[in-house]
Order: sequence, then structure tokens, then C-alpha cells
Amino acid sequence: METDLVAEIDKSLCIVILDINPMQKLVKQILTQCLDSTIVFSNAHLMQTPNNHIGIMACHSQGAQFLYPKDKMPEIRQFDGQYEKFTQLERTVRQEIHKMVCDMSMDRSCNEESLISGALSMALCYITRMEREKIAGEKLHSRILVITASHDSATQYMNYMNIFFTSQKMGVILDVCSLDHELTLLQQGCDLTGGNYLRVPQQNGQPPLAGLLQYLLWIFLPDPSVRSKLVLPPPVKVDYRAACFCHQVLVDTGFVCSVCLSIFCKFSPLCTTCHTIFKNPAPIPMKLKKKKRSVDPVP
Repeated sequence: METDLVAEIDKSLCIVILDINPMQKLVKQILTQCLDSTIVFSNAHLMQTPNNHIGIMACHSQGAQFLYPKDKMPEIRQFDGQYEKFTQLERTVRQEIHKMVCDMSMDRSCNEESLISGALSMALCYITRMEREKIAGEKLHSRILVITASHDSATQYMNYMNIFFTSQKMGVILDVCSLDHELTLLQQGCDLTGGNYLRVPQQNGQPPLAGLLQYLLWIFLPDPSVRSKLVLPPPVKVDYRAACFCHQVLVDTGFVCSVCLSIFCKFSPLCTTCHTIFKNPAPIPMKLKKKKRSVDPVP
């Protein structure tokens, strides 16, 4: 009796999150050189195999949104000698970035913290939808790449932790490319999900982000299944300290709320997160030192 065997189709989905917060020191390079490198990276991902898919997002201090793909793709004039999908991706991303920058409200107080956690949540929702829409015999391999030059945000600690453990459960790999600062929380996400973390080194005498495209193609473009066979930079030592909710600083030891698991560096009778009231801790009993007995010398 003959049976029809359905061949399994592997699909790779990569979602790139680009931080365009105007408060970043390298915002000019991000909107020019970094954007160009991101588009080339996306085209290279699509060029590897016809089953590859790409998603591009942008975030800042006031929100996050998808740049590509869109529900209604705009009509774009085709250039001779260029693959039409590459042209559509490049023109759509540049138009949406331009609209996003123009619509960004500068009247509000500028915030240095970018909503990267919100963009990651949207990316996970998009991956979940793609998982539901796949047909029988398809296997989706998803990963997220964050490109940012912002500081680490301890105020989004709980959001990050929820995202990291959700990604770990879904099998989504998180990669982070830091352009300026060390990002302790995102390092933890990369380590938990099996992704790569890289802070782009700045060479003396060279312009900022001079070798960004080379790093993107070398470290983040290869599929995670083949990364173990490549010579990559050694992994950084991950700092797993938690951030307190009162001062947003990393602490070695602290007080944890038994209701909402909020972390505080000092004892507080009232939890500022869930407003639970606690009793003052009992004083630690002092242990009396035992007196040494004097021993008479043996005659």
C-alpha cells in the first residue's frame, strides 16, 4: 500500500526592530547608514532561500509600528535590473520611516527610553499569527533582531522578563546589536533564548558604525542552526542581577513582594506596585559569643 509522504518545508522568519529614538547620540547615523545596512541585511536574508520571510519594525519613546510588510502595500515603480521584492521592501521602509519621523510629536517631553519591550511584544504577536496561518507540513523558525543605540531601561524590567520567558517557551531566538551602550537586560534575553549579543566596537580614527553591515552579515545573518560551526566573537559574561523598582538600579540583594514579585533595594511597608501592606521585619537575634574557658597550666 502506497502512502503519500508530505515533505516538511522549513521557513525562516526574521523580524528586525530598529530604534529611531531622536534622543540617541547616533541618531543621524541610524537614519542613514544604519538604515541602509538594515535594508541590505533584510535583502540578504530574503536572498538565501525563497522560503525566508522578513519583518521590519521601528520604535521610539512614543510607540512602535511595523514598517514592512503592510496590509496594503503601496504601488512602487519598478527599477530596471533590480528584483521587484527588493525594490518594494526598500521603498516601503524608507517611506514609512519618513512618515514616522514626521509624525513624531516633539511637543512632548523627550524621553531617552525607547519602547523596545513594546516592539518585542508586537513581534511575538506577529510570530504567533504566522504560526497559526501556516499550512500542514510547514515548520517556522522565528528570530528577532534588535538594533539600538539607547541606554538600558530598568523601568521595563518586568516587561522584558515576560518577553524573554515567552520567547524561550515559543522557541523564538532574540539577537541584539548594540551600537553605543552595554545593555545588561537584553544580554539576559539573548542568553536565555540562545541568541547572539554584540556591542559594535568603535575604532579610533574611524567614523561611527563604519563596519556595521559586516557585523550584521557575519554574526546575525547566518541561521542559528549553523552558528555553532562559525568562528564568532566570544560570548560576553551576562550579569543576571535584577533591577529594583524604586530606583531602577541593579542590586545584588533586595526585598521581594510576595504578591506581585516586585523587587526593592530597601524595605518598604507598602508595595508601590500592588499596594500590599507588610509588617516591619523582626530584628535579627544577636548570637552571644561563647566565653573561652581559662585552662590552668599543667604543672
